[in-house]
Amino acid sequence: MKDTLNKDAPVIEAKGLNLVFQTADGPVHALKDVNLTVGKGEFVSFIGPSGCGKTTFLRCVAALEHPTGGSLTVNGMTPDQARQARAYGYVFQAAGLYPWRTIAGNIRLPLEIMGFSRAEQEERIERVLELVELGGFGKKFPWQLSGGMQQRASIARALAFDADILLMDEPFGALDEIVRDRLNEEVLKLWARTEKTIGFVTHSIPEAVYLSTKIVVMSPRPGRITDIIDSPLPKERPLDIRDSREFIEIAHRVREGLRAGHGDEV
Repeated sequence: MKDTLNKDAPVIEAKGLNLVFQTADGPVHALKDVNLTVGKGEFVSFIGPSGCGKTTFLRCVAALEHPTGGSLTVNGMTPDQARQARAYGYVFQAAGLYPWRTIAGNIRLPLEIMGFSRAEQEERIERVLELVELGGFGKKFPWQLSGGMQQRASIARALAFDADILLMDEPFGALDEIVRDRLNEEVLKLWARTEKTIGFVTHSIPEAVYLSTKIVVMSPRPGRITDIIDSPLPKERPLDIRDSREFIEIAHRVREGLRAGHGDEV
């Protein structure tokens, strides 16, 4: 599959995407006329207020929700076909590790389901633990690890079957700022090493600007894109880049886009 993909073809492409939920109180327009193209190897952050459709869009990409209008392709396939082709790994807001399984056991679970041999399971587990800097922690249980380490284990599980796309739904939102900064640095290093395409949901302007090659600013419901910002920042980014003029200018544009979205609402 990977070898036959056109390197210039969009990894994710939405055209006029709409999603309406039918509820007891009437229809809820979660996404409206969303148009977006994500290229191979991009790091794309989705930012906006709660209820703006950030997570809903990611769930559509993962075939966990199904649009009611427009089109959406993942690696040139429908989201359902991409899911069957194991095109992506998904990291949720909570680590979601099974407490009765060791860290290695949690990472092993999708590999068991997919039918990898025991030898290949062991090789992949060891490799992804090293990738997320958890080498030597495979025999620990989740409750023996800090929140940040648990989330890194969750990322390792999503990386274990080596999908081209990594979808991350606000994975660091519950962590304190110091741990969050550390994990932001690690995610950038991970992205540089693996060259995966990453979709990342966040509520944090500094996090979105620091991590992304492209920032998608979304408005309150009905969820629409108010701005798409291609970042001019270099791929290698020390934390102190956040004090630079370029960083501050991008953050200001994101903030203005969020304000504009709220203005449209009222």
